[in-house]
Amino acid sequence: MKNMTSAELRQAFLGYFQSQGHEIVESSSLIPGNDPTLMFTNAGMVQFKDVFLGSEKRSYSRATTSQRCVRAGGKHNDLDNVGYTARHHTFFEMLGNFSFGDYFKRDAIRFAWYFLTEILELPKEKLWVTVHISDDEAEKIWKDEMGIDPERFSKLDEDNFWSMGDTGPCGPSSEIFYDHGADVWGGPPGSPEEDGDRYIEIWNLVFMQFNRSADGSMEPLPNPSIDTGMGLERIAAVLQGVHSNYEIDLFQNLLKAASAAVGCKETDTQSLRVIADHIRSCAFLICDGVIPSNEGAGYVLRRIIRRAVRHGNKLGATGPFFNSLVAALVTEMGDAYPELKAKQAQIERVLLKEEEQFAKTLDHGLRLLEEVIEDLSGAEIPGETVFKLYDTYGFPVDLTADVAREHKLTVDMDGFDQAMEDQRNRARAAGKFNVDYNDSLRLDGQTEFVGYTQLNGSAKVVALFRDGDSVDQLAAGDKGMVVLDQTPFYGESGGQVGDRGVLTANGTEFRVDDCTKESKNHLHHGVLVSGSLNVGDVIEPQVDSAKRRATAVNHSATHILHEALRRVLGEHVQQKGSLCDADRLRFDFSHFEAVKPEEIQQIEQICNEQIRLNSEVQTQIMDLEAARQTGAAALFGEKYEDTVRVLTMGEGFSVELCGGTHAQRTGDIALLKIVSEGGIAAGVRRIEAVTGAKALEYIDQSAVQLEAKLQEQISKSRQLEKELEQMKTSLAAAKGADLLSNAIDVNGVKVLAEQLDGVDPKALRDTIDQLKNKLGSGVVVLAAVADGKVSLAAGVTKDLTGQVKAGDLVRTLTARLGGKGGGRPDFAQGGGTDVSALPAALAEVRQLIEQSFNDGL
Repeated sequence: MKNMTSAELRQAFLGYFQSQGHEIVESSSLIPGNDPTLMFTNAGMVQFKDVFLGSEKRSYSRATTSQRCVRAGGKHNDLDNVGYTARHHTFFEMLGNFSFGDYFKRDAIRFAWYFLTEILELPKEKLWVTVHISDDEAEKIWKDEMGIDPERFSKLDEDNFWSMGDTGPCGPSSEIFYDHGADVWGGPPGSPEEDGDRYIEIWNLVFMQFNRSADGSMEPLPNPSIDTGMGLERIAAVLQGVHSNYEIDLFQNLLKAASAAVGCKETDTQSLRVIADHIRSCAFLICDGVIPSNEGAGYVLRRIIRRAVRHGNKLGATGPFFNSLVAALVTEMGDAYPELKAKQAQIERVLLKEEEQFAKTLDHGLRLLEEVIEDLSGAEIPGETVFKLYDTYGFPVDLTADVAREHKLTVDMDGFDQAMEDQRNRARAAGKFNVDYNDSLRLDGQTEFVGYTQLNGSAKVVALFRDGDSVDQLAAGDKGMVVLDQTPFYGESGGQVGDRGVLTANGTEFRVDDCTKESKNHLHHGVLVSGSLNVGDVIEPQVDSAKRRATAVNHSATHILHEALRRVLGEHVQQKGSLCDADRLRFDFSHFEAVKPEEIQQIEQICNEQIRLNSEVQTQIMDLEAARQTGAAALFGEKYEDTVRVLTMGEGFSVELCGGTHAQRTGDIALLKIVSEGGIAAGVRRIEAVTGAKALEYIDQSAVQLEAKLQEQISKSRQLEKELEQMKTSLAAAKGADLLSNAIDVNGVKVLAEQLDGVDPKALRDTIDQLKNKLGSGVVVLAAVADGKVSLAAGVTKDLTGQVKAGDLVRTLTARLGGKGGGRPDFAQGGGTDVSALPAALAEVRQLIEQSFNDGL
């Protein structure tokens, strides 16, 4: 038996099947493209589902992959077992070989047996084989041709029958087990002790040979196929002579890194195994565009991260540590998955942010738990409460139990387990593949799309549908769908809406309101306005050119916007959805916070700079692998053919895979204006924008609205200033009134000379007028200091202006203050800059008035 590292084993498997005529197909994303029935890719066959269903064709009939998989939600959920068993993982790699109507049972069995016994050199006496009880053909091949020992062979029932769903392709399977030896408890498959760890399944060969209808009946498939899967970690454990997957080379290095990160001495505990497993699933999920959130795949990711962090805390970690393990993972798997290495910094950033957020969650959960304990009438915390803390707030169950013990309380774990099981049942139901394969729309052939170069032409009607049923003819007034052998109408996809227009021929007119794609055919949805339309008729399609042109321009703008976002916000930005029609564009993308106004401005500047360059939008047709090697960006969750269109804008500014229609030059966009930015989900933002004439219209409308709003603000400001002045005057008057008692008698004249702070010059004048009225006869001098300057005002009642002149008083006093002033005999004002001289100047008022009276006698 050969001893191989995990990396060597992966390469040996792919290399062997490549030598047997199989195409090596790159692992698909952990988020299945265009498949609402699955949350995560959980098996190697997921990316080939449409091929097995017959709705997709590939350039090859044999394939082999090392598919990264996650089983942590829905029907396949191993999360709670991870760390406590030898072989459960949230993330694992599935080695597989596939045949799409090419070879069948004999070759599938021969390939598997040769690879295990000749390439890997596993002892034949260590292998055990099972088949379905009805599969005499497979049994004969194993026994008569492969020479399998009948004593190491079992025929089982439901464990050896596989189906894609309740309907559709299905068939028997054959499993290969490895015997770890008599020193490990357990029995062979089918025995009462089969749940032990002695016999471990390492490979499953699925023979898809039937189509199951809704009534349960099964008919032979015209092209039987093969789907196999072998867990890389399990077979690596066999080759490396260890019993637990966590003992293989890959995990040993991760366990050491985890131990160092949390600061513990041990290198193999349940908590460390949890952490080592979880860093793999978390890093690859983030690499594939998943962001922690409170729903769907993002929620599962959040649970995995928090479970890992909690186990780190149990081992003594006092701060963020989980993000630091990404480097160790890149060392182990970065060569096999370069995208992991390329996005290392981004993965670390997301994990760190989530760790910091979880620290706050722990504090919040503790407060909630304390409130529950305060209101508790008995000595047991209800299971539903424990589950709510865990499921809603992410508060670990073991921490709840710890707090309960501190308060001498118990936890209703039975109630918690029931609530957890209810949730699992709901998840299983939601994850079930319930599509009836036999009821789906199935069309032979495909529509040739000619709309890249023309908007009209001639085409033949190959199928008609009314109310979902295939018909031979449509009559005037009928709503229906028309399928053509070729069409210039773009079918909705990639965020671009479908074209509108008409189909005409000899008095017949079919108004096309929308165009969609299904089974590689374009479906023209609309109404037959006049005449009749028959299968086989030749018609003339005509696309609404104005709408197409405006839509294409907006589609091109999304490509430029996407790259601008990446350059301003970071390479972590991934498209999460888009909508391009004739009026606007909408772009959803991954990001952790609101885009700042200055960032919006920078994004717009970059976009419009590229638009002004007026570079040609270049299109190249190349195979998918070559396109990826150029660095072309692929849309998240999108499925691509082996041959793809690569769109380049600017001098390599934006390079993306895209099958949509586009402007001829970036200058055709004219102008891009972002009209809104906001969050639509945790970690997902949305930008809406307009281009060209719509952008200019938006700017004009904004200018008008801005002017109206400015006038409104000016009016409000003036009103507020007026009210503020009134308030200041009232305040100054109130302060002045309080000073009346400070008035002194000078030669029989009432004199008031005081300092009022926080009062402006206008308020001083109004206050002096009010004080003069209250005094009846007298002299008032008031001063205020603001911003290092003195404001001074003086008032004299009219009966005294013959003896005392307000102007003379102010001129004399402001000279003492290093300033100047003057005015009428009854009122004058001025100011100065020497604040320190103000007390002496006010004290001099009495002397000046006495002098004025003496001079006047």
